[in-house]
Amino acid sequence: MSELINNSRKRVDKLKELILTLHKDKSASDVQKELTELMGSVPYGEVVQAEEELIQDGLEREEVLKFCDIHTAALKRNIDTSMAKGIPEGHPVDTFIKENQALQKEIDTIQHIYHTISSRSDDENCNDILKEIHQHFNNLMDVDKHYVRKENLVFPYLEKNEITGPPMVMWGKHDEIRGFLKSSIELLCDVPEVTKEEVEGFWELMFYPAINGIQEMFYKEEQILFPMCMDTLTEIDWYEIYKQSNEIGFCLFSPEIEWKPNVTIEESGNVNSDNKIKLSTGLFTVEEIESMLNSIPQDITFVDKDDKVRYFSQGKERIFDRNKAILGREVQYCHPPSSVHIVNQIVDDFKSGRQDEAVFWINMGGKLIHITYYAVRNKENEYLGTVEVTQDITKINKIDGERRLLTYDK
Repeated sequence: MSELINNSRKRVDKLKELILTLHKDKSASDVQKELTELMGSVPYGEVVQAEEELIQDGLEREEVLKFCDIHTAALKRNIDTSMAKGIPEGHPVDTFIKENQALQKEIDTIQHIYHTISSRSDDENCNDILKEIHQHFNNLMDVDKHYVRKENLVFPYLEKNEITGPPMVMWGKHDEIRGFLKSSIELLCDVPEVTKEEVEGFWELMFYPAINGIQEMFYKEEQILFPMCMDTLTEIDWYEIYKQSNEIGFCLFSPEIEWKPNVTIEESGNVNSDNKIKLSTGLFTVEEIESMLNSIPQDITFVDKDDKVRYFSQGKERIFDRNKAILGREVQYCHPPSSVHIVNQIVDDFKSGRQDEAVFWINMGGKLIHITYYAVRNKENEYLGTVEVTQDITKINKIDGERRLLTYDK
């Protein structure tokens, strides 16, 4: 047994060394050859361990993200997933894989349409080809639901198992792909007339990076992420993911087979409905206080003093989606890598007492969204956490004069 452990440790150390070599501009093909000669196959768990340790050793997440595709190219055909558990039909991972298959069909169609351009002359009008590509790129936009389910439902359980590096890096790749897709759609919507030569330029600049990014993610998921998750997450974890998946939706595929875990799941409330929650200025039943909070036309999210998400309201029209899987999750992992530094600054300023409030407003989908973070403190002024309050103030921003008479807007 000790020999196996030592061999694993050596492989992880060697893998870390080779990945760092990539960061010094050694070509992926050279690393591929060295991996083949020295290591044979690399168990997927060791790939994750190596990446996690590199981040812990001080390699910036942004650097890991920058070279993520190079890592994948070098490791292709070397990663061994034989240890991964079987995946039953209807299981969340089974759904993820079938979504990948549906996305691949869209990509195959786009590539076929594009290759028909070879028979055209350089200055020939190719709007018909671009129109067909546009239709299928609209379908590819559905991949966002696939990524959001990973980010909001799967990643929190990995983080609870202290696997934080790979999810953060993968989230960064999601955002890169989203950027390419968004830019592709904007380009497809805004071109009145194009020639073959221009379409070829669009393909190289935007379309190919978008579909290549999606395809590379298939590999990262099916060869590394999903096998790791199957070995790490419990049946109860997967059942929670399964139950909440409908809230986000699915990508180009609708699962029809109901999946049930191989454990007994007991559904029960946390508090007896007759019990009252006593506050300093009144008392509520659980139903009353939850309904009251959900009736307020604002999204409320509470993060405790340990930076863990503990509560969010569920109003009729939430501005930002929330899923129960984020409960207990560190707030830093609920945001894309590009904005984590802002979250950290707000939390640090609140904990130190330097600030008590941070206010933002953004334009989103034609609405003006107001976002305020408040430091929550007790009577002794000790920091208990942060509450985020988000509201659509589009109509409020247009208010003028006074309204003194009873008038219903609906």
